[in-house]
Amino acid sequence: MASGGALIAVDARSDRVIGSSRYGGYDAATSEIEVGWTFLARSHWDGVVNAELKRLMLHHAFGFVDRVVLKIGAQNFRSQRAAQKIGAARVGTAPRPDGGENVIYEVTAATLRV
Repeated sequence: MASGGALIAVDARSDRVIGSSRYGGYDAATSEIEVGWTFLARSHWDGVVNAELKRLMLHHAFGFVDRVVLKIGAQNFRSQRAAQKIGAARVGTAPRPDGGENVIYEVTAATLRV
């Protein structure tokens, strides 16, 4: 988590890389980290891959922090619904460097549904 490096998702059946995700913004003082920057091959949208990837990352993160933050584009309703499905709650908004807006979600081990 401290490295901020990307993780890859590999389809076990085909042994092909189908996406990536990463941790970022680790803050020991507030006991939180961001999970995001997840990109999946379109062939794996609406399947179990995103939920499984997030489940693995969140369970790992909760060994180190109390709260995980997800920053999602305000118009990215697909990702917002996915965040809600795993138990994340909308807690606010924040401006993006490109002038857009992110919706901020947070999830704790107690609210996690995956």
